[in-house]
Amino acid sequence: MGVGRRMQKQGPPEPLSEEHFANLKRKKGLPFDDPTAGEDTRRSKKQKIVKKQPKKSGSNTVAVKGAKKEEKPVKKAGTKPDHRSKESKKSRKASPDDDEEMGDEFDLEDLDSDEVDVQKLGDDFLGTDDDSVYDSDQDPVAKKEAFVFSDDEDDEEDREEKLTAANIEGLSRKLDMQREKEAEENEAELRDEALQTNIEGGDDLEDDDDQLKTKTKTLLAPDLQMLRTRITDTIRVLDDFSSLAEEGKSRAEYTSQLIKDICAYYGYNEFLAEKLFNLFPPREAFAFFEANESARPVVIRTNTLRTHRRDLAQALINRGVTLEPVGKWSKVGLQVFDSNVPLGATPEYLAGHYILQAASSFLPVMALCPQEGERVLDMASAPGGKTTHMAALMKNTGVIFANDPSKQRAKGLIGNIHRLGARNVIVCNYDAREFPRVMGGFDRVLLDAPCSGTGVIAKDPSVKTNRDEKDFLQLPHLQKQLLLAAIDSVDHASKTGGYVVYSTCSVAVEENEQVVAYALSRRPNVKLVETGLAFGKEGFTSFMGKSFHPSLKLTRRYYPHLYNVDGFFVAKFQKLGPTPANAVRANGVDKSNKPADGQAAEEAQEVVDKTPIGAECEAQDDFGSGFDDGEDKEYMERAKRNAMRRRGLDPRALKKPSAAKKTAEKGEEKKTEGAAAAAAEVTEKIEKLEVVEERKVDESAKTKTVKTTKKVVEKVTKKVEEKPKAAAPAPKKAGDKKKKVAKK
Repeated sequence: MGVGRRMQKQGPPEPLSEEHFANLKRKKGLPFDDPTAGEDTRRSKKQKIVKKQPKKSGSNTVAVKGAKKEEKPVKKAGTKPDHRSKESKKSRKASPDDDEEMGDEFDLEDLDSDEVDVQKLGDDFLGTDDDSVYDSDQDPVAKKEAFVFSDDEDDEEDREEKLTAANIEGLSRKLDMQREKEAEENEAELRDEALQTNIEGGDDLEDDDDQLKTKTKTLLAPDLQMLRTRITDTIRVLDDFSSLAEEGKSRAEYTSQLIKDICAYYGYNEFLAEKLFNLFPPREAFAFFEANESARPVVIRTNTLRTHRRDLAQALINRGVTLEPVGKWSKVGLQVFDSNVPLGATPEYLAGHYILQAASSFLPVMALCPQEGERVLDMASAPGGKTTHMAALMKNTGVIFANDPSKQRAKGLIGNIHRLGARNVIVCNYDAREFPRVMGGFDRVLLDAPCSGTGVIAKDPSVKTNRDEKDFLQLPHLQKQLLLAAIDSVDHASKTGGYVVYSTCSVAVEENEQVVAYALSRRPNVKLVETGLAFGKEGFTSFMGKSFHPSLKLTRRYYPHLYNVDGFFVAKFQKLGPTPANAVRANGVDKSNKPADGQAAEEAQEVVDKTPIGAECEAQDDFGSGFDDGEDKEYMERAKRNAMRRRGLDPRALKKPSAAKKTAEKGEEKKTEGAAAAAAEVTEKIEKLEVVEERKVDESAKTKTVKTTKKVVEKVTKKVEEKPKAAAPAPKKAGDKKKKVAKK
């Protein structure tokens, strides 16, 4: 090859720095690591080592000096790929990690072509691959700037590119550090604001509300923890408001903030959260909300018609069930902690030895305390837990009327009655508000009224968001009607009974104390009595500015955070006398208003026979004096009424057919009278018509006779006038004829 193509082999190239790789990655938009400051020191050390190497090969340097000026144009085309290829090979061998980080930055085709050019240059340099060859005339700085990876640009362009890349790198590093610092500051500010408790001062409550709204949308675990800490701190402030409250903030502001935090933390709507919060002090309200998040223990009730509690407990323990008595207040309840078998499919369950029933459902039946041989009404009995409990207490004697307005629920009721062996139960399907008309005279009545379910939120969490103000207006209205119907269905003259128990699974005052107070005001013939329950909290006598009768202390409230049972309310009434005539009925009708028809008036004035039913009516017959039909009729009617009451029928039904007959007879009489009057009118009209017709006939006859007479007279006169002309007749004869015609 010519001299112009020849070039002295240079010394060992400097390995590419991490800074260079970082610039390439930045251009490609790939992630990269910041180069360390130690690279510059390593580079300077390598340059010093290279400076010492030219002393070993002096002859080579002389040849290079002579050929260097002629090979300047070739340097741009041939030497750069040589240095680049060797440098890339050494960098791959020395730092494999850097090669992996670069990924696909280098083009494989370019590398292959560079390697081929290096081999050709090696032949021109007589195969010398000695790395000690070094050009002493070349400035190290210039050499350092020449090794830039670029195929299309000159050295000056490479130099400018490197300077701009360094500037971009420094600026980007500063921006990254600034962003990290700002992010850390923002996180610290958010933590400080979230943990702020309004005790030591800080932002306003409005700012906290806005921040809470944004945080509750995400509902992250750290936010929930912060909400809980703020709830506890706010409760601590409300407990000792005078010393811990911040100046300028009222108790209402703290309370509203606490209610909002409870809504966000537990998932209640604001209306229901505020209603439940007002029932308790702040700390007890927090305990109530917390207790609603955990389920109540599983409880089963022993069916004493089939087995005893001790025997049932032993049988279940043998099957791997961990249990214990529910408490001293119940003799039939068992609390289950763990079970290896499903409790709803054991042989004991299928045989009717027990039923799955909440512990709070024992309380209304225990308060009612039905006795053997009584007539009892359960107005809303499905699914049958309370009904079968009453049957067990009554030992299958007497009669229990289990009513439920839903036919679908009544099917489950019938199944439980058969499974548990209750033989004194009659299932009926009526609207309980109409029950006094269907049947009355019960010794005891149990009303477990439908309610909002605010006491069983642990079972049904949907109550948290489903209940609104409309529900707390409609449900109390229905409950008031049902309670009045229950009071009217009880026999006040019962020797053993005359009691009504009202219960709900709600803790709202609108469904409990207000309903009881309404019943006391509308039925002065009833009063509240002791429930006979061993535990429970007294009912409210005043709430939110409303005051109730002092006897409401006899009612009982049950809360999950106090007794570990579902929220419940129990009230017990005793009926002292008959319902007054001017009282409002269960359906809202005033009894003082006079009914429209006579049958309803008879029913309103009818007095129900409340005399006790005797075993047998002794017949007192006096054979000597004969029978008294009137007295016998009274005895017979009384016996019929007693027999109907034994069968559970309404004795007033006897008089209803007679009243109907009376109305029918009256209707028939009215019909006959009307028919007779109509007939008389018709006859009168007919007579009048006959008279008129007779008069017309007479007048027509007269007119006819007159006409005929006129015609006859005219004829006669004509004949008479014609005869004298023909033959003059004697005048006497003509006068005689006229007289005869006149007579006719």
